[in-house]
Amino acid sequence: MSETRQLRHCGYIAIIGRPNAGKSTLLNCLLGQKLSITSRKPQTTRHRILGVKTEPEAQMIYVDTPGLHEAGKHAMNRLMNRAALTALQDVDAVLFVVDELRWGDEEKYILDKLQGMKTPVVLVINKVDKLPTREKLLPHIETLMKLYDFAAIIPISARNGSNVEAVEAQVKALLPSAPQLFPDDQVTDRSERFIAAELIREKLMRRLGQELPYALTVEIEQYSMQNDVIHISALIWVERMAQKAIVIGKNGGFLKETGKQARHDMEQIFGHKVFLKLWVKVKKKWSDDERALRSLGYSE
Repeated sequence: MSETRQLRHCGYIAIIGRPNAGKSTLLNCLLGQKLSITSRKPQTTRHRILGVKTEPEAQMIYVDTPGLHEAGKHAMNRLMNRAALTALQDVDAVLFVVDELRWGDEEKYILDKLQGMKTPVVLVINKVDKLPTREKLLPHIETLMKLYDFAAIIPISARNGSNVEAVEAQVKALLPSAPQLFPDDQVTDRSERFIAAELIREKLMRRLGQELPYALTVEIEQYSMQNDVIHISALIWVERMAQKAIVIGKNGGFLKETGKQARHDMEQIFGHKVFLKLWVKVKKKWSDDERALRSLGYSE
C-alpha cells in the first residue's frame, strides 16, 4: 500500500547539460532502474521526466531534461530548450552534466543561463571512464572551479556507476527539510502509455542511421489491459514516404524486430505480457510545426 511520510529531506533536482552528455543514463543509475530512454545519438530525450527515489530519510525527485543547445531555430529544438530551461525554476538543486573534458559553446550557453541563480549547482563530469589517462582531469577541474561557484565538482561514469554514490550524497546534503511529496512506490509522474511510446522510439533511434531518428515520433493510439495482457497499438510518425519504407524495412522485417525489442522491455518494466501492434504513417514537417508537436504530446 502506497503512503507518504514526514521525511527529513525532500526536494527537486534538475539534471541539465548538452545533448548526449549522459543525463538520462545518470538518472537511470541514480534510480537503480530504467526510466529514461538512452541512445548514442544526441537529443534522445525530448521531454521532462520526473524520476522519484525514496529512502528512509529522504525523497529525491530528479527532473531529467532535453539537452540544451544554442541552435534553437527548429520548432522541436525550441520546444526542448524551453522544456529544459523551465525545469530550472523552483528546484532545490541542479546537476549540470558535462561530457568528460568537453567544454564548448553549449556548456558556456548553459553556464550563462545559471548565472544569478541562488540554487546550488553540482557540476558532474561524466564519461571519465573513456579518458585514456586521468592526468588532464585535475587541471580541467581546477579551470572549471574558476568559472562558477559550484557546490561541488564530481567526476563519474554513469554508464558503469562509478562514483555516482558521491553525486547522490551531495544531493542529499543540499535538499531542504520538507515533507515527502510522492508515495513510497511511485517512481515517476509519467504514465505507462508515455513509457511505452518512449521505449519504441528508443529502439528506432538505436537501430536507424544518423538522420531519420529526428524525423520520427511515436503516438500510442490504444492502451488497455485484457485478461492480464497489455494491448498496445502505436503509430510511428515520419515526415516522408521514403522514411516510412526504411522504418518498415524489407518484408516488414525492421518494424517486426523493433516491435520485438520494445515489447521485451515493456514486459520487464510493466510486469505483464504485452501484445504490441505498430503502424507507420507520414505527417509532413511535423517536427517543425509547434501545433503538430503539441498535438503529439510535446510541451514546454
